[in-house]
Amino acid sequence: MANLNPSELEGIITEALMANRTAEGNARSVARALVLAEIDGKKGHGLSRVPSYAGQAQSGKVDGHASPGAESPRPGVLAIDAGHGFAYPAFDLMQSALPEMAQRNGIAMAAIRRSHHYGVAGHHVEKLADQGLVALLFGNTPAAMAPWGGKTPLFGTNPIAFAAPVAGREPMVIDLATSRVARGNILTASQKGNPIPEGWALDADGAPTTDPAAALKGSMVPMAGAKGAALALMIEVLAAALTGAAFGRDATSFFDAGGNPPNTGQLMIAIDPSATADDMAGRLAMLAGLIEDDGARLPGSSRMARRQAAATDGLDVDAAALDAAVTLGR
Repeated sequence: MANLNPSELEGIITEALMANRTAEGNARSVARALVLAEIDGKKGHGLSRVPSYAGQAQSGKVDGHASPGAESPRPGVLAIDAGHGFAYPAFDLMQSALPEMAQRNGIAMAAIRRSHHYGVAGHHVEKLADQGLVALLFGNTPAAMAPWGGKTPLFGTNPIAFAAPVAGREPMVIDLATSRVARGNILTASQKGNPIPEGWALDADGAPTTDPAAALKGSMVPMAGAKGAALALMIEVLAAALTGAAFGRDATSFFDAGGNPPNTGQLMIAIDPSATADDMAGRLAMLAGLIEDDGARLPGSSRMARRQAAATDGLDVDAAALDAAVTLGR
């Protein structure tokens, strides 16, 4: 492991991307997201992504110089074209416009098309909850999971995230993939040469596997069986059909540099709770207290301790992944 402060890591990632056909502003947007993923312990969405991101920018699979554009075709609707670039600049654009729309209308949504891997879904909804909004985010990903009872991957791991403001404390954040685990965890295991637990994935023949390389060529196991597969289908409709993005079966891999741009989609819904409720954040603080008084943990609550530790003690990162990023920046 190597220890460095978060700003140093952000600089290294920025340099690695800029050296591989990515504009500085886009590189910094991506770097901020990857570093926060590392800080929060979401390693599959952090530093390990740099080689694949850089390779895709270099090949043109992702346009590192794309500037996302937005229009509002209806009141309360923001349509964003990521331009086959990195998703993070498109989310930056969304964060600059969607809150005001939601506060004005009571509810607003942003539909992002021609997008890419968007990292930790919980981070995007957390930013809206920090502004007093309730947020729901749906995103589709390249096919990695078969419909329940089927054998051919048709849906992605299709994450869903939710956040709500809580009075006097950090927002409540819920972030989950519709597969049993996020596919990024398997990528990290593959890069490190580590096995994965049985029950995470199936190989290309549909048999359970602990080999991450075989898992990446096979399919993910849905969470909660048929329920997880049904939820993945729902998200495919919201994030792909509704935004105009590609279905998971037509989206190319986030992990390699070959092929056309993935053209995945994301749908964010932002709600101003003051339109329908009095002191929702205060009531949620009471609910959070009941959860914790019962000995349970509020979802997402551990992230603040991780962020404080990184700010004071530095961030421990995988040395091999760091060396790879440094090499890419030379």
